Amino acid sequence: MITPKPQDAKHKAWLFRTLGALFDDANLAGVLYFKGGTCAALRGFLDRFSIDLDFDFFGNKNEIIETQKRMEKVFIELGLEIKDKSANVPQYYLRYPAGDRERNTLKIDINFPVPKMNQYESVRIVEIDRIINCQTIETMFANKLVALVERYERKKSIAGRDLYDIHHFFFSGYKYDQAVIQERRGKGAKKFIQELIGFIEKNITLTIIDQDLNTLLEPKKFQQIRKLLKQETIVFLKDEIGRL
Repeated sequence: MITPKPQDAKHKAWLFRTLGALFDDANLAGVLYFKGGTCAALRGFLDRFSIDLDFDFFGNKNEIIETQKRMEKVFIELGLEIKDKSANVPQYYLRYPAGDRERNTLKIDINFPVPKMNQYESVRIVEIDRIINCQTIETMFANKLVALVERYERKKSIAGRDLYDIHHFFFSGYKYDQAVIQERRGKGAKKFIQELIGFIEKNITLTIIDQDLNTLLEPKKFQQIRKLLKQETIVFLKDEIGRL
């Protein structure tokens, strides 16, 4: 995973420390399935910096409290301060030691219940030297297509990184799992992508792209892609409609 700026190395180190420590606990390793941008970057599917840890939770509802206790034990042992947490699912904002103007917060987000159509595989993550359960690229891609819209529906916010990831996955020739889209949106991929194009055309601005991506990409890469990203993604999506 790239580090766009020298100061990002500290955050990257804390990502790796936390991820490795969580999966050293056999119980946590059995219920936390890795996903999201950091997972994609560590697996070589994505060429940007990612600052959060995202998981699907494969325990049952009664196991959530025990999972929270185990995770919090890991955080204490690492010297991480819990700034905030959710009462319903294991979701945390953690603070690590850093300078006044440095990034100092690590977010851990856990999804429950998990879409039934998601697919997973056991993968060795070289940077932490662990074999862990991860979403397949097809599942990650499908969920990323949906995330761009659902983030807006839930929070009225749009993440430029969602658009960038969709563009990168298409550009790299990856496939997505249509069954995930059908489950999450209740419609086929073709109809959903048609709606997604309209959403992007209406809601994505250069300001949104700049605000979210300028800290996640190397400066040269950011300048190369920022003005092309929206239109090229729409072209990829229209081409996909033609194939469906």
